[in-house]
Amino acid sequence: MKALKTKNLSKKYGSFEALKNINFEIESWDFFALLGVNGAGKTTIIWIITDLVNKSSGEVRVFGKSIDTHKEIAKSMIGVVPQEFNFDIFTKLKDVITTQAGYYGIDKKTAQKRTEKLLKELDLWEKRDTIMMQLSWGMKRRAMIARALVNNPKLLILDEPTAGVDINVRKTTWKYLKQINKSGTTILLTTHYLEEVEQLCNAIAVINKWEIIENCSKKELFGKVEQSKYQIILKTGIKELPKSLEKFSAKKKNTKTIEVSLDKKDSLNDLLKVLLKEKIEIDDVNNVTNELEQLFTTLTR
Repeated sequence: MKALKTKNLSKKYGSFEALKNINFEIESWDFFALLGVNGAGKTTIIWIITDLVNKSSGEVRVFGKSIDTHKEIAKSMIGVVPQEFNFDIFTKLKDVITTQAGYYGIDKKTAQKRTEKLLKELDLWEKRDTIMMQLSWGMKRRAMIARALVNNPKLLILDEPTAGVDINVRKTTWKYLKQINKSGTTILLTTHYLEEVEQLCNAIAVINKWEIIENCSKKELFGKVEQSKYQIILKTGIKELPKSLEKFSAKKKNTKTIEVSLDKKDSLNDLLKVLLKEKIEIDDVNNVTNELEQLFTTLTR
């Protein structure tokens, strides 16, 4: 059974089309990325799925349940982490989580047990009696994840979940998300961190100008990358780049570092032969391609 399925999903605000016939499916247990620039329609899709915005037309099913005919059942299977913080800043952390459990009809004793488990897993237990206003940005982000998981959702929706947090917190969060995904939670992720997609997801849909323009596996999308970038570390410095490197779009970063771009038709050996001919000695070669960034640039031209 599909964890999530949208069919011809559209949204209009007057004459403006905020979404145009959105079609994609997420398999159970999948870790799925929805990519797009700001304003492309990602958050609108999430708002419709979670019943914050009414769709204009089309269909959404969560584990086979229509959000139109089985709204409460569908919503009970979803946990969502929105972009913006939306809790009472004067409430204690543990109370934010247990109160959320109450909205799902979870009894107080069970809610307290789940809260303790989640806060410990997310390294927040020592802050349980701290009011939300006094938590760091990263702690608030993790608290949002804990709150979204308190009802044991089958589908977790993450809208920019690590925005604004430092790299160490981000990587800790990635590790936790991988764990819950392996345990059976399907995850839909939107993010601006392309490294996050590369680390976590196995399927991707790309939305541009309110339409889905790509929807396939990460491996398939990587096959569309047109160029690879390499950073060449030289043994000795050079003053000027030789003209023979122009075909590789070479740029000098400093006297001992140059950056080149290779098209699919070119090989790294072609570049190395040119450098050898120019008597430029190499100390190291690093592939610095951001494949998803290259891909997104290609798809949205």
